[in-house]
Amino acid sequence: MTTQTATRTQVAGPRRRKVAGTGWHGLRTLTLTEARLLLRDPGTVFFALLFPTVLLVGVGFAIPGMREVITDAPPPWGGLTAVAVYVPVALATAVATVALTTMPVYFATFREKGVLRRLSTTPMRPQGLIGAHLFINLVTVCVAALLAVLVGSLVFDLAAPANPAVVGGSFLLGILSMFSLGMLIASRAGKASTASAIGMTLYFPMLFLAGMWTPGPIMPEVLRTIGGYTPLGAATQAMTTGWFEDGVPLSQLVVMAVWTVVLLPLAVKLFRWS
Repeated sequence: MTTQTATRTQVAGPRRRKVAGTGWHGLRTLTLTEARLLLRDPGTVFFALLFPTVLLVGVGFAIPGMREVITDAPPPWGGLTAVAVYVPVALATAVATVALTTMPVYFATFREKGVLRRLSTTPMRPQGLIGAHLFINLVTVCVAALLAVLVGSLVFDLAAPANPAVVGGSFLLGILSMFSLGMLIASRAGKASTASAIGMTLYFPMLFLAGMWTPGPIMPEVLRTIGGYTPLGAATQAMTTGWFEDGVPLSQLVVMAVWTVVLLPLAVKLFRWS
């Protein structure tokens, strides 16, 4: 009895160590490896990490009057510089760029090249690769947004948010809703080119409704109403409220939550592994 137990222990021991090696340690190694590969892609680094900052600084210097104080608008816009009103748009751009142009293309590439199918035969399941990239994309969005705010504050002396909790919560909920949309695209796109085409088709209209060309108070009421029902437009409006006003943008938060609750389970259900 003792000999049999010892034998089973000796056999089971290496198996447990092997599984553990492909668990947290393997996922961490995979995440670091994929992050390094992403950083080697100049296009991804520019658009995912640097584009929001370049956009904010470029708008501030290239468009006349953006650095001047607004004097003919009611509160809370009076006394602000025009470029300050553009900050929530830059943060929304950081979210949209990763959610619609980076993440779906990577996942579709994995499917197109059979990476997900081959991983299903290894101890590191394909879900690990998906989880690693979701984490990488989340960190990328946060770094891009933080960089835009820091550089914008140094260059344009931006005012601090009136309600940081609302801004942060709106930003995170915007990430959830937009990532859910990006995952839905990634769930069915069989090729990287298909994912890119779908993502770009949604990217520019969403940026338009989020206020890229008509930020803050200069957006027509009709466009503001329509944009408030899109995940990115709702995120921009909610962050704008949190940055410059005192209220809680309840309707925009509900819109983003609904988009997340609807799209995320749908993306999981429809996701193709091959």
